[in-house]
Amino acid sequence: MSKFQINSQRKLGKISKYIYGQFAEHLGRCVYEGVWVGEESNIPNVKGIRQDVVEALRAIQVPVIRWPGGCFADEYHWKDGIGPKENRKSMVNTNWGGVTENNHFGTHEFFELCEQIGAEVYINGNVGSGTVQEMSEWVEYMTMPGQSPMADWRRENGRDFPWKVKFFGVGNESWGCGGNMRPEYYADLYRQYQTYVRHYSQDKIYKIACGPNVDDYHWMEVLMRNAGHFLDGISLHHYALASYWENKRPATGFPEEEWFSLIDSALKMDELITKHSTIMDKYDPDKRVGLIVDEWGSWLAVEPHTNPGFLYQQNTIRDAMIASLTLNIFHRHNERVHMANIAQMVNVLQAMLLTKGDQMIKTTTYYVFDLYKNHMDAELIDVTGLGSDHTDFTISKKDNVLTISICNYDLNNSDEITFDIRDTQVSSVIAEALVGTEMDQHNTFENPDNLVKTNFTDFNLNDNHSLTVNVPPMSVVSLYVQTT
Repeated sequence: MSKFQINSQRKLGKISKYIYGQFAEHLGRCVYEGVWVGEESNIPNVKGIRQDVVEALRAIQVPVIRWPGGCFADEYHWKDGIGPKENRKSMVNTNWGGVTENNHFGTHEFFELCEQIGAEVYINGNVGSGTVQEMSEWVEYMTMPGQSPMADWRRENGRDFPWKVKFFGVGNESWGCGGNMRPEYYADLYRQYQTYVRHYSQDKIYKIACGPNVDDYHWMEVLMRNAGHFLDGISLHHYALASYWENKRPATGFPEEEWFSLIDSALKMDELITKHSTIMDKYDPDKRVGLIVDEWGSWLAVEPHTNPGFLYQQNTIRDAMIASLTLNIFHRHNERVHMANIAQMVNVLQAMLLTKGDQMIKTTTYYVFDLYKNHMDAELIDVTGLGSDHTDFTISKKDNVLTISICNYDLNNSDEITFDIRDTQVSSVIAEALVGTEMDQHNTFENPDNLVKTNFTDFNLNDNHSLTVNVPPMSVVSLYVQTT
């Protein structure tokens, strides 16, 4: 049994809603078939964008979407994806499966997707194979309100008013697929390219530099030292692996030790953020620069008989544990983590949704994001006490509601937790949960509701201030505590 004191009046910083960002790369069936089916499709769509996916993502209040990559970003030339679709130039996606794409999903279609969902945009620009002029003209095309060559071209293509670009990434994984650069070289390139990411209106663009891969602390040191004054955010990528990178393990049918090895890999996120933040603090003690974890999640073996370059993997209750634990880590580092983007939104890696023809299913990770959505833009609350080794939680407050989200990743044992809420009165409590019964339990197109969010009642409120919760093994529970 664990016991904690909730100090609901002691706030530990605001949890940015952008921590719940999504990532949609031109990779496998994420964009084509996942969000884009075309206007002629029999699958219900609005302007070519499938509506079952839009409705599901709108329901979890997706705040921001990163596009077009990923590794794809540094081979994407935006001018090929605008104008009449029959005139658009096809391209070969050399990073992901070597497939030929028709460029029917481009800048206008991406903004249409974001508008339908209600999400802001995070555009990733091409440094690896693109030019300064190309990037500069893209920003002008998207954001220039007045008369200019690019703004006039945008109007010719059907968009009179400019869009708002909230975030802009200058290159992606420049240490790898984005150009195999040294940090010193990339830092100079970043300084050059970002100069031409102009602000054409009062809406300031948040500029993001390509940061380190996992624990490359040298990269972080060089970027912050040489370019820190020119950036608003710096990215970090870390994927949870059940084994070695070269030997990705199955998403289902795995042994018990891989339940814990994948979780241990995900928990490394806390160490990475802590150590990278320490370097950032040397050059940015006021914490102006945000750490942008724009690729994270489980990276496991692809499903049998699927294209290995499409990274299509199943999503189990174990992935729900990864999502919950990682979001908790981001919450605790809210003063430095300004945004995160799970990889990826549909049909790729740790996806929210899977599609097959006109069918769509919600994954276990989708339900965690649903259970956690009250934490967006809420204040993290101070908690004291000691708990069990396999239970982790986060507590936030917004509009007089305390949201307590608990993850118990023990395979067999429940955890009874008592929360004392002494500095406020509790008027009511309701709860929801995602509870697994097998360690690889998941949803399929044949059984889409095998594991879904349900109402949860195994808690007791005593004297309007003491809340006892019995958290089942392999579960994520969210309690919504109305205070007065």
